[in-house]
Amino acid sequence: MKQILSILMMLCLLAGGSSLAGAVQKPDYEKYGRIAITVVKEDYPGEEVVDYQYGGRQKVSETEVTDTFTFTVKEDGKPVTVLVKVTHSLEDNKLVSLTAEQKIQQ
Repeated sequence: MKQILSILMMLCLLAGGSSLAGAVQKPDYEKYGRIAITVVKEDYPGEEVVDYQYGGRQKVSETEVTDTFTFTVKEDGKPVTVLVKVTHSLEDNKLVSLTAEQKIQQ
């Protein structure tokens, strides 16, 4: 009886471990988010990045996508919104282009 219980517990752990690994897996846009924040910090040295949002992904072609990130930076005590678009290849996971633009506050 103990042996059957031990086998069942091991099976549950193995089955749960594979779903846990999927839950812990990092999103594929994380690499490009790190690149985007590095660019924002370079463009606004010494200023505080107070907010960051992943805006989503757009398909550019069969092999390329653009991930969009929105940052809020405190520049001279005032919030500034910076939009960063990172286009990269899905085939080889290489950066194709990056644009950063400050959105005008209205």
